[in-house]
Amino acid sequence: MHSQRREVTEGGRTVYYEPDRVIIRDPSGQQYVRGNDLYRFRYGARDIQTQTVGGETRTIVVRPDGSQIITVVGSDGRLLRRIRRDDRGREIIIIDNSYRDPRAVGGFYVDLPPPVVSMPYDRYIVAADEAPPEVIYETLRAPPVQRIDRRYSLDEIRYSPNVRMQMPSIDVNSINFATGSWEIPPDQAAKLQVIADGLNQAIQANPRAVFLIEGHTDKVGSDVDNLSLSDRRAESAATLLTQQFNVPAENLTSQGYGEQYPKEQVDGPSGINRRVTIRNITPLLNGGQASLPPPPPGTAPPR
Repeated sequence: MHSQRREVTEGGRTVYYEPDRVIIRDPSGQQYVRGNDLYRFRYGARDIQTQTVGGETRTIVVRPDGSQIITVVGSDGRLLRRIRRDDRGREIIIIDNSYRDPRAVGGFYVDLPPPVVSMPYDRYIVAADEAPPEVIYETLRAPPVQRIDRRYSLDEIRYSPNVRMQMPSIDVNSINFATGSWEIPPDQAAKLQVIADGLNQAIQANPRAVFLIEGHTDKVGSDVDNLSLSDRRAESAATLLTQQFNVPAENLTSQGYGEQYPKEQVDGPSGINRRVTIRNITPLLNGGQASLPPPPPGTAPPR
């Protein structure tokens, strides 16, 4: 990957371009990675169409049953909307990342205090290798730990840790990534079965449910390498959930965080820190309505 990475300076920021990812480092030291998850939707597709309208690019993935997944991105490659259209033309807007709350200030970082968590720690951050299936299922459909005061965009959720932390999460420590690798070994794939069952149950109950798959690394290697690596680990998990367990790709989104949020405070190799985390971000996207039903055909989610 190093040989394919290109480093440039744009507007005071350092930008690292990889074939399928962009890593941005601000002068303040903040950095993040933005990937392109469209290839996840190619699995099992009957046809793929691309349209450019104004400054937006629409990729339409047609599935064998005639349904379509429409992904709209802006001129900068940022996801704007993701829509599911059934074979009769009825649409459900799953993600509307173009929405900005009137109270939003500046960029996509939201400065919130840490949430007040009154539930037991092992139910707030669930260890997948220790929890029984019923706890996994409950966590994937659990409400926020405190009242959500507004609706957040997907980018605000991705780049604001205290926004994400308002939702319980599941740490999938049972998948052991090798140092420097984002591949999930075949003998470990089955460890995602219970997670996949819980995801499918939640999506069946609410077709607009969205789950964030987070990737994390230990502190071996550079921070830029680890951002890229963690994003690939998250995408590997999302891809496996779709291809092996039939979790709808459009209800998953992934993001890598590199070495920024370790569970174990060590500078060297750590299997605990090389992990994937899953959380239901639906209430954050819709303003706290955890069980929001699908809207009527052709309508946008509540503002």
